[in-house]
Amino acid sequence: MVMIIALILFIVWLYQADFSRGQNFVFGVTFSQKYATELKLDWRETLRAMLNDLKIKQFRLVAYWDLLEPEPGQYDFSDLDWQVNEVARLGGQIILALGQRVPRWPECHWPNWLYRYDQEQKNEKILALLEQIVNRYKNNPGIIAWQVENEPWLKVFGQCPPPDADFYQQELDLVRSLDARPVSITESGELSTWLKGGSRANWLGVSVYRITWNNWLGYFYYPLPPAHYYLKSRLVEFLTKTEKVFVSEMQAEPWLWQPILNVHLAEQYHSMNLDKFKTNLVYARKTGLSPIYLWGAEWWYWLKEQGDAAIWNEARKLWQE
Repeated sequence: MVMIIALILFIVWLYQADFSRGQNFVFGVTFSQKYATELKLDWRETLRAMLNDLKIKQFRLVAYWDLLEPEPGQYDFSDLDWQVNEVARLGGQIILALGQRVPRWPECHWPNWLYRYDQEQKNEKILALLEQIVNRYKNNPGIIAWQVENEPWLKVFGQCPPPDADFYQQELDLVRSLDARPVSITESGELSTWLKGGSRANWLGVSVYRITWNNWLGYFYYPLPPAHYYLKSRLVEFLTKTEKVFVSEMQAEPWLWQPILNVHLAEQYHSMNLDKFKTNLVYARKTGLSPIYLWGAEWWYWLKEQGDAAIWNEARKLWQE
């Protein structure tokens, strides 16, 4: 009986625990040129609004392979140059995600020409891409870390080849040989032990999702308390000696079963609205992890353009603080 009572009290504590301890949390966002374009936004105007209106300073930017190398060996960095330079010009800091698997569906953003090559040749092209990107931006003061691939061991999401641990280590070794900045590795906050990433990363970024959607259950609410992320982070830091664990993706937009513009606004609000946005911010702080990169800032701007600026205005408070 004593053990049962103790277990019940421990579970109650887990769900009530708040690890924020009065911290001054740092908030940032992921910005995706592709996602802004998918929402039929002017992506430059969208990023400028994040910089000049919201006053965001912490960004995770994305180097999309298909945009950077439209033909083999022919690189076009103009769009990414603009993003990196604009953030740096205004005093922002950038984690740059690079590789074949980077944020936003379908995760692996391969150029069309890649399919004519065998796997060994593809790997050579990936390493050449990493070298081009790191060498181009390693002298830019805005870059604070390199994120090599995105959730590289997550098999259940994205249209990507199976993970190849040996080749991934080659990617990490190459990036570290080219520049001394920290290497960030991301993991699913809910579907991973974080040990693979933690054992290889200077910084470990984890995702935090509250309401998702899948083909079997429809909408699914993760019943995990903030303590899950805090206690797991402390254990991983102890076991792996990674320098820090932070939130690389905090859900702040709907998770839907098809492109967002194909879904009625009322349905979008089912998994993300102003109240859920505020609730998720409270939840994020309770994990005690910082910085916290919010996921979906392009959607907030799109909502504002549709006439609903509530989330955009609420987000502004984060950086006014």
